[in-house]
Amino acid sequence: MIGAGQHIVIAGAGSVGCYVGGCLALAGRKVTLLARPRIERALRDGGLRVSDLDGRDRLADADAIAASTDPAVLTGADIVLVTVKSGATEDMARLIAKHARADATVVSLQNGIDNAARLKALVAGRPVLAGMVPFNVVQPADGEQPLHVHRASEGTVLVQVGMPGLAELLSVEGCAVAAHPDIQGVLWGKLLFNLNNALVALSDLPLAQELAERRWRLVLARQIREALAAMKAGGIRPVAAAGSAPPALLPFILSLPDWLFGRLARRLLAIDPQARSSMWDDFQHRRPTEIEALQGAVLDLAKRTGTAAPAIERTVALVRAAERAGAGPPKLGPDAFA
Repeated sequence: MIGAGQHIVIAGAGSVGCYVGGCLALAGRKVTLLARPRIERALRDGGLRVSDLDGRDRLADADAIAASTDPAVLTGADIVLVTVKSGATEDMARLIAKHARADATVVSLQNGIDNAARLKALVAGRPVLAGMVPFNVVQPADGEQPLHVHRASEGTVLVQVGMPGLAELLSVEGCAVAAHPDIQGVLWGKLLFNLNNALVALSDLPLAQELAERRWRLVLARQIREALAAMKAGGIRPVAAAGSAPPALLPFILSLPDWLFGRLARRLLAIDPQARSSMWDDFQHRRPTEIEALQGAVLDLAKRTGTAAPAIERTVALVRAAERAGAGPPKLGPDAFA
């Protein structure tokens, strides 16, 4: 049973990790952020500013935010929230196996389908739960002091059932958390929306602007149709987040004229005007993307089920080309996906 006072370590405190960790710290939870040196220095020097789409704008000063670059901080963790990119899952799992207590609970709050399973294979018997973060978090400017993370969209974080008290401990102001009985269905449902990450990155458009243009939505709709066909062939039933349209209706809704889409999809368009995607941020900083965990997961399923996914294959090829070029977002238009 999870109770109050337990020590939470955020393993890989980037944008999402800093936001979740900041909300937990502001709510009085005992939390430590395991972060890269740049993040750790910024937190030590100026604390953490946490804002959101609902109008909250709060500061956790440096004394209220414990941060370290030393994975030995995992030794004191009752709960480890893993927020690294999918490509770093195995590396973080090995650090958890080396440093964390044998009874520490590990929770994956990562994009993709199989991160919890990959963690479980390497953390030496520790309990592992999957989770899903529905919202977008941005860092408005490099070098801004205090370090600023902003939740640019809405939604409730969902975690796998099986650990009583976990959701209640993690659910705090600015970051609602609930347990869900079908977390794999939830992850597949989130993956459908995450197929848009690559389009935002390749277009260099803010998310709200990209979704407001029907030509871009048609590109996304094609990919979602391919993903749904592969899921159906594989016996997978994606689950919609609370308040979202049923997954099967997404291609139809995305294909509507702009004026009608704007009326029917107000919740989907409730996004900060400057929000982009984590893959866009990867292009900006010349980092490897999570394309294998997103479009790549659908391609793997399509191959196993014998279904076609040409639109998704094209997107993967464009992302790979942009990664090789190393010149940031390539500013492509919808015609590049034809």
